[in-house]
Amino acid sequence: MTGMADEDFAPILDGPGQSDYERYLRTDELLALQKSESEMAHRDELLFQTVHQSSELWLKHACAEIETAARLVDDVSLEAATRLVARGVLGIELITAQLSMLARLSPWEYQEIRKVLGHGSGFDSPGFVEIKRVTPLLGQAFSKAVRSVDASLEEVYRNAPEHPQLYDLAESMVDWDEALRVWRYRHLTVVERIIGNVVGTQGTPVDQLRKLIGNRYYPDLWQVRTRLTDLAGT
Repeated sequence: MTGMADEDFAPILDGPGQSDYERYLRTDELLALQKSESEMAHRDELLFQTVHQSSELWLKHACAEIETAARLVDDVSLEAATRLVARGVLGIELITAQLSMLARLSPWEYQEIRKVLGHGSGFDSPGFVEIKRVTPLLGQAFSKAVRSVDASLEEVYRNAPEHPQLYDLAESMVDWDEALRVWRYRHLTVVERIIGNVVGTQGTPVDQLRKLIGNRYYPDLWQVRTRLTDLAGT
């Protein structure tokens, strides 16, 4: 057998880069988004930017899944919607896990990075803002779907075999809500580990971040558990 010539693997896509891998993923642009060594106030700016930039990518993907899932629920494609919600949950779990990288920042050395962050705040994260936009859309679509089968949320849970797709979707939405809460909690603990219980960027008290942890996007899906326990009389 004759070997393949180098030209057989030459890039065929347009754009900069020595290979189609680089051209398709636009790695030249992607890897130029971080500060160069000469621009850094501290070498751990690379770590800080890598964690936050990759988080924004996963948030973008997760929110796209949730928004599409909401449309699918409106179209009564509940199984497909549940699958996308599950993918969105995995995206949030990934960004939660990588917060462990930030926890490795030295509290003292981080102060050098903090000086060059300007008024940057996690509240300004495009992904965080998008979560607040798309998550209620899914909740609204789900409530409409429950009403369409002339059942209460308690009935969906008590008679799951009669409403299997609604039940599975409801539980995937709880997964999403829970993942967001765990992410917020992990973020808070990393903030406390690095800067203590003081004031974050834009003058936000860390205590204010702590209060946000209790927020839930789908309170009905949590409260129904209490009502089911009451109904069971246990």
